[in-house]
Amino acid sequence: MLLLAGALLCNCVPHLVSGVQGAWFPTPFAKPRGVGESSPLLNFIWGASNLLVGLFIVWRRLIVIGPNLQIAALAVGFLASGTFLATYFGKVRKVANG
Repeated sequence: MLLLAGALLCNCVPHLVSGVQGAWFPTPFAKPRGVGESSPLLNFIWGASNLLVGLFIVWRRLIVIGPNLQIAALAVGFLASGTFLATYFGKVRKVANG
């Protein structure tokens, strides 16, 4: 579950930032899914949802901050998600910008 929390916490960042900047950015609700761009408001809502669910998982797991397996799992989820998303959206944005 902490892998999922890390992935959700990582994924909330670009959506929240895009939303508050008023920028369009891909979401799972766009057409085509994950490639087309969604409105800033939808991005903010999607980012906030990811943040809330990620924090809820962390809160329910009662993790201890420090060098332990819980933090390692959270970090691995965050890093794996960030690596995938950077690669994926780099390709999507490159195609979109020609």
